[in-house]
Amino acid sequence: MKASEAEILIVPGHTNSGPEHWQSRWQSKLGSARRVEQAEWEKPVREDWVQRIVDEVAAASKPVVLVAHSLGVAAAIHAAPHLGNKVAGAFLVAPPDLTKPDIEPAHLTTFGPYSREPLFFPSLVVASRNDPFGTYEHADDIAACWGSLLLDAGEAGHINTASGHGPWPEGTMVFAQFLSKLKPPV
Repeated sequence: MKASEAEILIVPGHTNSGPEHWQSRWQSKLGSARRVEQAEWEKPVREDWVQRIVDEVAAASKPVVLVAHSLGVAAAIHAAPHLGNKVAGAFLVAPPDLTKPDIEPAHLTTFGPYSREPLFFPSLVVASRNDPFGTYEHADDIAACWGSLLLDAGEAGHINTASGHGPWPEGTMVFAQFLSKLKPPV
């Protein structure tokens, strides 16, 4: 699948993705990409975030590819059972461990726990070995449950601007390869 054949939905995490974040950069470069805008970025409400993703997928006129980061991964996973057959794939980056007792801010735990059911579309989880918001072992466990491929990003922090992943050229290459293997949903 080519990017032009899909609607690429950018699903940011808590506090949104700033202009230098790789998600924002991808959105500006991919003509078929648009952001799932949330009403409340600072104090997210799980049901609202999930419904917004469901609504955006329903409004799509082409097959959808989800590109989620951090808390956006959790929202996308909770939305998955309600997305019908429009999703061609999901690129899931830096899923946080929402069961950590020391998670900050604490209200983010309302997005957990993750479903352990297999996803009905192809997916790739990209996880770091030193992500402060979730261990690689946690990502490995949930990726296996979802039937996702898991990519070891090495010691890449939270794969965000703070960890030096503004442009993230390696991610661009991995995403392009992932996208090229997707087929429109039936």
